[in-house]
Amino acid sequence: MSILAAELGPDDLVLSHFSLGRQHPMDDRVEAARTAGFAAIGLSVSEVARLVGSGTDLGALADLIGTAGLCLADIEAIKGWGGGPDQGSRADLEENAWRMADRLGGRCLQAIGPFSGDPVAGGRAFADLCDRAADHGLDVALEALPFTNIPNTVAALEIVERADRPNGGLCLDIWHHSRAGDDRTALERLDPGLIKNVQLSDGPLQPPTDDLADYKDDCLRHRVPPGEGQMDAVGFVGALLRAATTVPWSIEVCNEGAWDRPGSAHAARCAAASRWVLEQARAL
Repeated sequence: MSILAAELGPDDLVLSHFSLGRQHPMDDRVEAARTAGFAAIGLSVSEVARLVGSGTDLGALADLIGTAGLCLADIEAIKGWGGGPDQGSRADLEENAWRMADRLGGRCLQAIGPFSGDPVAGGRAFADLCDRAADHGLDVALEALPFTNIPNTVAALEIVERADRPNGGLCLDIWHHSRAGDDRTALERLDPGLIKNVQLSDGPLQPPTDDLADYKDDCLRHRVPPGEGQMDAVGFVGALLRAATTVPWSIEVCNEGAWDRPGSAHAARCAAASRWVLEQARAL
């Protein structure tokens, strides 16, 4: 029997979609997560939409996930909710996300910028997104990305607090948190109810270039499992544990060297590294 997304907690690991290639075969993705001991997976809205457009049945996908004893935790990722250049694709993205939630389940919808206007307008737009997601039983986690106008946790938190929705909060990704130079100790002071999603990986503290386009490429292709880089994954997790977070740990180790091959070895390495980081952080 598979665990329900609502039952996931801080002892559970989630294999995020982009730990494997965007179009990694779904059966191998699910099997890799199962054999590595993940409790759940994350799936990309756009990739699931592509599969459905190619004839994949969502009911069959739900059966595949459930038969493996897994559930869908994270629905990744919505943009255009706040206007801006991606506004034209918002309705289609959201409709696909709601369809996923209604057929596959799900715990959390990830949202990214940019948005149009000032933070007041951003807060209103994010509140509206949260209200739409609530109709499908989803929390919404806003992720700061340094190459958008939500560049850091402080900026994301302002929008979330202005929105003031019980199902709205933050996605805290160690890669972007570290690269943005965010205050690690500030994590300990966060309201745990605002921590809706945590994404773990690791890598070098300094990017190879200051060009933001290259930063985006770097973050999608060159991550390593938690504890194998310079980002102090143990300290990051320890801070969130002291903040009393209750969410599962989503493992997002995007690495082109692990794509386009059977996913079992990469998933197992990510799971083992993450469990070691959690053990060390809990001993602090």
